[in-house]
Amino acid sequence: MNETIKTDKSRIITVVGIVLMLAFILTNFTPYSGLVGYSILVGIAGFFIVEWVSKTPDSESGLRFKTFFADLKKCSPLLWLIIPVVSTIADMYLGTLLFDTRYVEHVMGRTDAILNFENMLILAGQFIIGALGEEIAFRGFFVGKGTKVFGFWPVAIVSSVFFALAHLASGNAAIVAYDLAGILFDAIIYSLIMRKTNNCLVSTLSHFLVNMLGMILVFAFIL
Repeated sequence: MNETIKTDKSRIITVVGIVLMLAFILTNFTPYSGLVGYSILVGIAGFFIVEWVSKTPDSESGLRFKTFFADLKKCSPLLWLIIPVVSTIADMYLGTLLFDTRYVEHVMGRTDAILNFENMLILAGQFIIGALGEEIAFRGFFVGKGTKVFGFWPVAIVSSVFFALAHLASGNAAIVAYDLAGILFDAIIYSLIMRKTNNCLVSTLSHFLVNMLGMILVFAFIL
């Protein structure tokens, strides 16, 4: 298979995968909202299919374990990884000032159906797997592969908006909007990390730290 054919096939698979991801996320506004999780599966599948079709070398893959620490240094002085962590602290603090415990209850409400809060070890494992899956789908595939078709900023913005919408939960309109704005901001930073490193494992680390810190803060505000 010559390079032109491989490139064309990769582009087609990327476009189809992105469209399917968007379609599944949009079901979050319908009675079939349980389908939104399939967007992640589509993104993960799309990532590996494109890498296989394009015969992507390990050194250019968007998911590299061997070069993780070297790629981590590209975020030096780790500012990009820290920004979402700091924003999470500010987000939680401001959210409780604006909405008192209702904001914390909203965050808990959109996560308690899928997370095990009885065992912290299991919870940490869920956060690692969840963050990795979302980063492969949204940053590795949507942003990493999508950039080659549409350019960085269009896919970074669209993927971030839809990433936030994938976390949409019912509730007070102001609280929901505030919650989604925080998720949108973090998603844009994750996209920038992906752009700087071309390794979604690095954005996964930031994502995992944010998830863990968010839950610690939720428990702190509840107690």
